[in-house]
Amino acid sequence: MERRKGELNWFIPDGFIPPNSTGNLISHEAICVLNCNEEEVFLEITIYFEDRPPLKSIPFEVKGKRTKHIKTSSLQKDGEKIPIDVPYAIEIESDLPIIVQYSRLDTTQRELALMSTMAYSIK
Repeated sequence: MERRKGELNWFIPDGFIPPNSTGNLISHEAICVLNCNEEEVFLEITIYFEDRPPLKSIPFEVKGKRTKHIKTSSLQKDGEKIPIDVPYAIEIESDLPIIVQYSRLDTTQRELALMSTMAYSIK
């Protein structure tokens, strides 16, 4: 019996795209998805805000036996993107189990910071 690798639902409560960067590296955040399945997975990403309705059901695909790093600044639905300098949270729903990690590169200061954490999954 093959063990299930990953979960269908993931949450990242702390998102924030910095308004500026220093040096050659641009500040960014990325949803890192690992698809251990043979089949392609289909994701629906929802972005939640403190002061406005969510940006719902942003589609994304990850091929089988692949990883994908999705920069949050590239996500959009009907031309609407995540604004910079605004806190947000992320919900990721998948049609097959996946593994999700979240990374942030903050270059707002010369002493840049890199943070990475596993997303919260629901079984």
